[in-house]
Amino acid sequence: MIFDILGITCTYGATPVLQDASLQIHTSDMVGIVGPNGSGKSTLLRAMSRVLQPLHGKVMLEEEDIYKVPATQIAKKMAVVVQEQSLSFPFTVRDLIMMGRIPHMKRFASEGRLDIGIVEQAMDLTDTTRLADRQVNELSGGEKQRVLLARALAQEPKILLLDEPTSYLDLNYQIEIMQLLAKLRRQYGITIIMVLHDLNLASRYCDYLVLIKQGTIHAIGPPQHVITADMIKDVYGCEIKVEQFDLAAPPYILFHNDDHRAVKAVRPDWVHVVGGGGSGGGLLRSLVKAGWNVSIGVVNVADSDWDEANRLGVSIIEAHPFSGLGMEEARRNRDMMNKADFTILAGAAFGMGNLLNLECVIAEAERGGRVVVIDNPAIITRDYTGGEATRLYKQLLDSGAHRVNNEWEAVRMIEGERP
Repeated sequence: MIFDILGITCTYGATPVLQDASLQIHTSDMVGIVGPNGSGKSTLLRAMSRVLQPLHGKVMLEEEDIYKVPATQIAKKMAVVVQEQSLSFPFTVRDLIMMGRIPHMKRFASEGRLDIGIVEQAMDLTDTTRLADRQVNELSGGEKQRVLLARALAQEPKILLLDEPTSYLDLNYQIEIMQLLAKLRRQYGITIIMVLHDLNLASRYCDYLVLIKQGTIHAIGPPQHVITADMIKDVYGCEIKVEQFDLAAPPYILFHNDDHRAVKAVRPDWVHVVGGGGSGGGLLRSLVKAGWNVSIGVVNVADSDWDEANRLGVSIIEAHPFSGLGMEEARRNRDMMNKADFTILAGAAFGMGNLLNLECVIAEAERGGRVVVIDNPAIITRDYTGGEATRLYKQLLDSGAHRVNNEWEAVRMIEGERP
């Protein structure tokens, strides 16, 4: 056992926000702390990270009370990554990551060869070497998060504490950060404890979940024991459906929407939408409202476009949650495009996991199919493939696809009115 939380109670002023919380965490566990806003998730993490001393109880790290041990000694064992910091000072990435070596350096000492080597390894692990000479205030949200993680790794910690490491990040970056954390646990035995807002991400990547309700620990266990319809209704107060796609897969939450009123298609024509990550939701609604027959693909189960398509009763070509597209899904996607009267590519972000979607649309345009491309926002801001998506996008536009600026122009175009 590496962490032992013994009946801690934490307050802000006179207000108790966490009461009599007890928790045991073993070496190399990957633990997610989940619960509604204001339930006490971040408070528990602050108590474990030596930021908020409990009013009662103890936080034991390797059988030592962390509040009775010098901070520098704790910093050699444990690193903390908070929600994205402003990082407004013009430090280079390399300099910021080197700050992680401070607990291991003597006062006023300069970094040595060992420190430089450890920082280079941290940058290599987090894919930030290419950013080393850039200023941190010029980075994107996902890049900043990887840099902060690299700084934490430079401390050579046994434990990583993270407060909502995927907040405000695009889906590609969310998966990238979670996969990196899983790699650190798997290859280096680092114990990872994190507050997470997304229950599906927590279910997918964590060994155990700690579910907090109104300042008390309500449940502890593997995802299949914590992520249940009854448990979520009890804690969050909402009706959900939980699915498990096979015995080895984690449970996933699907949301009900009883307010949906299906709109019957009144047009004979069929439109196939290629979206994902929320890029196609508005387009789906516009098309269904206008009476078109509509399908969408390929989207991952539990993706926001998948949720909206289900709500609207739209046909879906789907892939497993948080997984890349396979050749079978791509084949079905191409078949759907071949049968449809129009294909519309929404302004989706592209990573290596969904690049096959773009290749399918190119194939449809090159065979002479009627393809409309919503080119907003600019592809360069949605390309997480190192430039491959941008290259393919240009090939698509050169293949005869019609470019429009928004979903309204796309609908007008297929209805015969050029924007």
